[in-house]
Amino acid sequence: MNTDLIAALNEYFELVHADTDALRMQVYLLRYQVYVVETGFERVEECRSGIDADGRPFHWEEDEFDVRSDHYLVRHRRTGLYAATARLILPDRDDLAAPFPIERHCPLDQPVIDRDVRTRLGEISRFAVSKTFKRRLGEAGSLAGVAPNIEIYFEEDERRVLPHISLGLFAVVMRMVQQHGVTHCYAVMEPALLRLLARFGVIFNRIGPDVDYHGLRVPCLGTVDEALPSIRAVAPSVWDLITNRGELLGGMR
Repeated sequence: MNTDLIAALNEYFELVHADTDALRMQVYLLRYQVYVVETGFERVEECRSGIDADGRPFHWEEDEFDVRSDHYLVRHRRTGLYAATARLILPDRDDLAAPFPIERHCPLDQPVIDRDVRTRLGEISRFAVSKTFKRRLGEAGSLAGVAPNIEIYFEEDERRVLPHISLGLFAVVMRMVQQHGVTHCYAVMEPALLRLLARFGVIFNRIGPDVDYHGLRVPCLGTVDEALPSIRAVAPSVWDLITNRGELLGGMR
Protein backbone atom coordinates (compact mmCIF):
# COMPACT_ATOMS: atom_id res chain seq x y z
CA MET A 1 0.00 0.00 0.00
CA ASN A 2 1.17 3.50 -0.72
CA THR A 3 2.86 4.64 2.49
CA ASP A 4 1.78 8.24 1.95
CA LEU A 5 -1.96 7.87 1.66
CA ILE A 6 -2.47 11.58 2.30
CA ALA A 7 -0.55 12.45 -0.85
CA ALA A 8 -2.40 9.74 -2.80
CA LEU A 9 -5.77 10.98 -1.60
CA ASN A 10 -4.99 14.64 -2.20
CA GLU A 11 -3.72 13.95 -5.71
CA TYR A 12 -7.10 12.67 -6.84
CA PHE A 13 -9.70 13.79 -4.32
CA GLU A 14 -10.72 16.68 -2.10
CA LEU A 15 -12.56 16.29 1.22
CA VAL A 16 -15.42 18.80 1.35
CA HIS A 17 -17.32 19.66 4.53
CA ALA A 18 -20.97 19.97 3.54
CA ASP A 19 -21.62 22.89 5.85
CA THR A 20 -23.96 24.91 3.64
CA ASP A 21 -27.46 24.25 2.31
CA ALA A 22 -26.08 24.03 -1.23
CA LEU A 23 -23.46 21.43 -0.31
CA ARG A 24 -25.92 19.44 1.77
CA MET A 25 -28.17 19.30 -1.28
CA GLN A 26 -25.22 17.81 -3.19
CA VAL A 27 -25.07 15.15 -0.46
CA TYR A 28 -28.76 14.34 -0.86
CA LEU A 29 -28.53 14.30 -4.66
CA LEU A 30 -25.57 11.91 -4.56
CA ARG A 31 -27.36 9.66 -2.10
CA TYR A 32 -30.37 9.55 -4.41
CA GLN A 33 -28.08 8.62 -7.31
CA VAL A 34 -26.48 5.77 -5.33
CA TYR A 35 -29.35 4.48 -3.20
CA VAL A 36 -32.14 4.79 -5.78
CA VAL A 37 -30.77 5.02 -9.33
CA GLU A 38 -27.66 2.84 -9.10
CA THR A 39 -28.55 0.18 -6.52
CA GLY A 40 -32.34 0.34 -6.17
CA PHE A 41 -31.95 0.07 -2.41
CA GLU A 42 -34.46 2.87 -1.81
CA ARG A 43 -37.67 3.69 -3.65
CA VAL A 44 -38.14 6.92 -5.55
CA GLU A 45 -41.60 7.26 -3.98
CA GLU A 46 -39.94 7.59 -0.57
CA CYS A 47 -37.63 10.40 -1.70
CA ARG A 48 -38.22 14.12 -1.93
CA SER A 49 -38.71 15.96 -5.19
CA GLY A 50 -38.68 19.48 -6.57
CA ILE A 51 -38.45 21.54 -9.74
CA ASP A 52 -35.14 23.04 -10.87
CA ALA A 53 -34.57 26.49 -12.37
CA ASP A 54 -35.30 25.13 -15.85
CA GLY A 55 -38.61 23.64 -14.77
CA ARG A 56 -37.37 20.06 -14.69
CA PRO A 57 -38.26 17.69 -11.84
CA PHE A 58 -35.47 16.28 -9.69
CA HIS A 59 -35.24 14.05 -6.62
CA TRP A 60 -33.06 13.79 -3.55
CA GLU A 61 -32.68 11.33 -0.67
CA GLU A 62 -33.08 12.91 2.77
CA ASP A 63 -34.43 11.51 6.04
CA GLU A 64 -35.39 12.61 9.53
CA PHE A 65 -31.87 12.03 10.90
CA ASP A 66 -30.23 14.55 8.58
CA VAL A 67 -31.28 17.47 10.79
CA ARG A 68 -29.04 16.10 13.57
CA SER A 69 -26.18 15.03 11.30
CA ASP A 70 -22.92 16.40 9.96
CA HIS A 71 -21.98 15.59 6.37
CA TYR A 72 -18.92 15.39 4.13
CA LEU A 73 -18.39 14.88 0.42
CA VAL A 74 -15.41 13.46 -1.46
CA ARG A 75 -14.88 15.41 -4.70
CA HIS A 76 -12.86 14.13 -7.65
CA ARG A 77 -10.40 16.90 -8.49
CA ARG A 78 -10.05 16.32 -12.22
CA THR A 79 -13.76 16.16 -13.05
CA GLY A 80 -15.25 18.09 -10.14
CA LEU A 81 -17.72 15.24 -9.60
CA TYR A 82 -18.75 14.25 -6.11
CA ALA A 83 -17.51 10.69 -5.74
CA ALA A 84 -18.72 9.76 -2.27
CA THR A 85 -20.40 10.95 0.88
CA ALA A 86 -20.86 9.98 4.52
CA ARG A 87 -22.65 11.43 7.51
CA LEU A 88 -22.28 11.28 11.28
CA ILE A 89 -25.60 11.26 13.13
CA LEU A 90 -25.29 13.13 16.42
CA PRO A 91 -27.24 12.84 19.68
CA ASP A 92 -30.54 14.66 20.00
CA ARG A 93 -29.53 17.25 22.61
CA ASP A 94 -33.17 17.79 23.61
CA ASP A 95 -33.77 14.08 24.14
CA LEU A 96 -30.73 11.87 24.71
CA ALA A 97 -32.95 8.80 24.65
CA ALA A 98 -34.02 9.57 21.07
CA PRO A 99 -33.00 6.51 19.07
CA PHE A 100 -30.33 6.25 16.42
CA PRO A 101 -31.22 4.31 13.23
CA ILE A 102 -29.30 1.25 14.44
CA GLU A 103 -31.41 1.17 17.60
CA ARG A 104 -34.60 1.23 15.56
CA HIS A 105 -33.70 -1.38 12.99
CA CYS A 106 -31.34 -3.85 14.72
CA PRO A 107 -31.91 -6.16 17.72
CA LEU A 108 -28.89 -5.02 19.75
CA ASP A 109 -27.30 -7.13 22.46
CA GLN A 110 -25.41 -4.15 23.86
CA PRO A 111 -27.15 -0.83 23.14
CA VAL A 112 -25.61 2.27 24.65
CA ILE A 113 -27.87 3.33 27.51
CA ASP A 114 -25.51 5.36 29.72
CA ARG A 115 -26.62 8.99 29.46
CA ASP A 116 -23.08 10.37 29.75
CA VAL A 117 -21.85 8.14 26.93
CA ARG A 118 -24.87 9.03 24.80
CA THR A 119 -23.83 12.69 24.88
CA ARG A 120 -20.67 11.57 23.03
CA LEU A 121 -22.29 8.94 20.81
CA GLY A 122 -22.67 9.12 17.05
CA GLU A 123 -23.68 6.82 14.23
CA ILE A 124 -21.61 6.55 11.05
CA SER A 125 -24.20 6.41 8.33
CA ARG A 126 -25.12 6.77 4.66
CA PHE A 127 -21.78 5.70 3.20
CA ALA A 128 -22.30 6.10 -0.52
CA VAL A 129 -19.83 5.80 -3.40
CA SER A 130 -20.92 6.75 -6.93
CA LYS A 131 -20.97 3.99 -9.54
CA THR A 132 -18.57 6.08 -11.62
CA PHE A 133 -15.83 5.32 -9.11
CA LYS A 134 -16.61 1.63 -8.51
CA ARG A 135 -14.07 0.38 -11.01
CA ARG A 136 -13.14 -3.01 -9.64
CA LEU A 137 -15.03 -6.23 -10.30
CA GLY A 138 -17.68 -6.88 -7.67
CA GLU A 139 -17.95 -3.35 -6.26
CA ALA A 140 -21.00 -2.22 -8.22
CA GLY A 141 -23.50 -3.75 -5.81
CA SER A 142 -21.84 -2.25 -2.75
CA LEU A 143 -22.90 1.05 -1.20
CA ALA A 144 -19.43 1.64 0.23
CA GLY A 145 -17.65 0.58 -2.96
CA VAL A 146 -16.02 -2.53 -1.51
CA ALA A 147 -15.83 -5.87 -3.31
CA PRO A 148 -16.62 -9.04 -1.28
CA ASN A 149 -13.14 -10.42 -2.02
CA ILE A 150 -11.04 -7.87 -0.14
CA GLU A 151 -7.79 -9.51 -1.27
CA ILE A 152 -8.02 -7.58 -4.56
CA TYR A 153 -7.05 -4.46 -2.65
CA PHE A 154 -3.69 -5.95 -1.74
CA GLU A 155 -2.38 -6.76 -5.21
CA GLU A 156 0.89 -5.10 -6.15
CA ASP A 157 -0.74 -2.55 -8.44
CA GLU A 158 -3.14 -1.52 -5.71
CA ARG A 159 -0.26 -0.76 -3.35
CA ARG A 160 0.77 2.15 -5.55
CA VAL A 161 -2.49 4.07 -5.20
CA LEU A 162 -5.14 4.88 -2.64
CA PRO A 163 -6.76 1.51 -1.86
CA HIS A 164 -10.26 2.88 -2.38
CA ILE A 165 -12.51 5.76 -1.46
CA SER A 166 -13.74 4.10 1.73
CA LEU A 167 -10.53 5.14 3.48
CA GLY A 168 -11.19 8.69 2.39
CA LEU A 169 -14.65 8.40 3.91
CA PHE A 170 -13.14 7.30 7.20
CA ALA A 171 -10.85 10.29 7.05
CA VAL A 172 -13.91 12.53 6.88
CA VAL A 173 -15.58 10.58 9.67
CA MET A 174 -12.58 11.32 11.87
CA ARG A 175 -12.94 15.02 11.12
CA MET A 176 -16.57 14.95 12.17
CA VAL A 177 -15.82 12.87 15.27
CA GLN A 178 -13.14 15.32 16.35
CA GLN A 179 -15.25 18.40 15.67
CA HIS A 180 -18.23 17.15 17.69
CA GLY A 181 -16.37 15.45 20.54
CA VAL A 182 -17.75 12.00 19.67
CA THR A 183 -16.00 9.11 21.45
CA HIS A 184 -18.31 6.18 20.60
CA CYS A 185 -19.61 5.31 17.13
CA TYR A 186 -22.43 3.05 16.09
CA ALA A 187 -22.32 1.64 12.54
CA VAL A 188 -24.21 -0.92 10.46
CA MET A 189 -21.69 -2.21 7.94
CA GLU A 190 -21.41 -4.46 4.96
CA PRO A 191 -19.32 -7.50 6.02
CA ALA A 192 -16.73 -6.83 3.28
CA LEU A 193 -16.17 -3.28 4.53
CA LEU A 194 -15.86 -4.51 8.11
CA ARG A 195 -13.26 -7.11 7.08
CA LEU A 196 -11.28 -4.59 5.05
CA LEU A 197 -11.21 -2.05 7.87
CA ALA A 198 -10.02 -4.78 10.26
CA ARG A 199 -7.01 -5.32 7.97
CA PHE A 200 -6.10 -1.69 8.65
CA GLY A 201 -6.55 -2.07 12.41
CA VAL A 202 -9.93 -0.32 12.51
CA ILE A 203 -11.75 -1.97 15.41
CA PHE A 204 -15.52 -2.26 15.49
CA ASN A 205 -17.18 -4.70 17.88
CA ARG A 206 -20.31 -6.63 16.89
CA ILE A 207 -23.21 -5.73 19.19
CA GLY A 208 -25.97 -7.84 17.68
CA PRO A 209 -26.83 -10.46 15.05
CA ASP A 210 -26.55 -9.77 11.33
CA VAL A 211 -29.56 -8.04 9.83
CA ASP A 212 -30.88 -8.43 6.30
CA TYR A 213 -31.17 -4.97 4.80
CA HIS A 214 -30.36 -5.09 1.09
CA GLY A 215 -27.99 -7.92 1.98
CA LEU A 216 -26.35 -8.85 5.27
CA ARG A 217 -25.29 -5.99 7.53
CA VAL A 218 -23.42 -6.13 10.84
CA PRO A 219 -24.40 -3.84 13.74
CA CYS A 220 -21.26 -2.54 15.43
CA LEU A 221 -19.91 -0.18 18.05
CA GLY A 222 -16.42 1.33 18.05
CA THR A 223 -14.58 3.75 20.28
CA VAL A 224 -11.95 6.30 19.35
CA ASP A 225 -9.76 5.26 22.28
CA GLU A 226 -9.71 1.65 21.09
CA ALA A 227 -9.52 2.20 17.35
CA LEU A 228 -6.81 4.85 16.97
CA PRO A 229 -3.98 3.03 18.81
CA SER A 230 -4.82 -0.15 16.89
CA ILE A 231 -4.75 1.63 13.53
CA ARG A 232 -1.46 3.32 14.41
CA ALA A 233 0.13 -0.03 15.30
CA VAL A 234 -1.22 -1.98 12.33
CA ALA A 235 -1.26 0.61 9.54
CA PRO A 236 0.63 3.84 10.38
CA SER A 237 -0.09 5.32 6.95
CA VAL A 238 -3.83 4.91 7.53
CA TRP A 239 -3.46 6.53 10.98
CA ASP A 240 -1.69 9.44 9.27
CA LEU A 241 -4.52 9.71 6.75
CA ILE A 242 -7.47 9.72 9.11
CA THR A 243 -5.82 11.94 11.74
CA ASN A 244 -4.00 14.16 9.18
CA ARG A 245 -0.69 13.07 10.70
CA GLY A 246 -1.98 13.69 14.21
CA GLU A 247 -3.25 17.21 13.54
CA LEU A 248 -6.79 16.21 14.47
CA LEU A 249 -5.49 14.92 17.79
CA GLY A 250 -3.77 18.14 18.77
CA GLY A 251 -0.52 17.19 17.05
CA MET A 252 -0.05 13.98 19.08
CA ARG A 253 2.37 11.57 17.44
